[in-house]
Amino acid sequence: MRLAFFQLALSMVLVGANVAVAKLLAEALPIAMVAFLRCLLATVVLWPLARWMDGAQRVPGPILRNLALQAVFGTALYNAGLLAGLRLTSALEGGLVLATLPAVVAIGGALLLRERLPGRQWAAVALAGGGMAAITVARVAGGSHGSVLGNLLVFCGVLGEATYVLLARRIAGRVPVVTASLWMQVFSALVLAPFALPGIGAITALAEPSLAALLAFHSLTASVICLLLWYAGLKRVPAGMAGIFTVFLPGTAALVAITLLGETFTAVHAAGFALMITSVAVATWPVRATVR
Repeated sequence: MRLAFFQLALSMVLVGANVAVAKLLAEALPIAMVAFLRCLLATVVLWPLARWMDGAQRVPGPILRNLALQAVFGTALYNAGLLAGLRLTSALEGGLVLATLPAVVAIGGALLLRERLPGRQWAAVALAGGGMAAITVARVAGGSHGSVLGNLLVFCGVLGEATYVLLARRIAGRVPVVTASLWMQVFSALVLAPFALPGIGAITALAEPSLAALLAFHSLTASVICLLLWYAGLKRVPAGMAGIFTVFLPGTAALVAITLLGETFTAVHAAGFALMITSVAVATWPVRATVR
């Protein structure tokens, strides 16, 4: 069980660290190019991995269409929103905005899938809203390098990722995880290619070894390693309890933004951070079954 906890925590730590990495990449390369190259590299890695772990899989047409929609929302829209937003806002605030994901998924499940939303989920939504308000106040007060428009774009990425989660529930267990991820990356690369290829000349920037290393780290960790760690942990840990480990995402994003990017952490940011962490904990903490 300790190994499973470590796998879940490390997965979210890598996702959080990638917020800062994505910001650096978005400042050096066109947004569509970063997202396209990430998907392309992930596809190259996932292709043999899927064959090795899942074997030859024939995926039915309806599931492929669902995976294509997941790619559009969960990979293309998420990355476009995240990368575009991080060009304007700070990695610190971007990481806090990403922490609204569990609350957004809860609302989406209630509105689109007619799932019952218990009181604690409404509380999580309210706390996430409070966290968003706090970082907005910090920006207006001048103690932040963030941006309302940048935060809004990152939140659009959150909406895309939430849509991906809801779509994934429709085909849960019907296709192996690695195979599903492979098809998502393939579809994502196809969607992004028309936007990325006209600016193919920008790829020369990757002659800089540090930038190429950042892109490789971003692609392999966010699209491959995080996935494998997360689902390896889920084999031993219930999904509800596993959700608690998402608190590592905003925590790591904030730590990397402050220590490596030199971003300022204000008292209002601290309040927003506390509200976001509490929101994730309330939304994902497992409910004890009542003994009768």
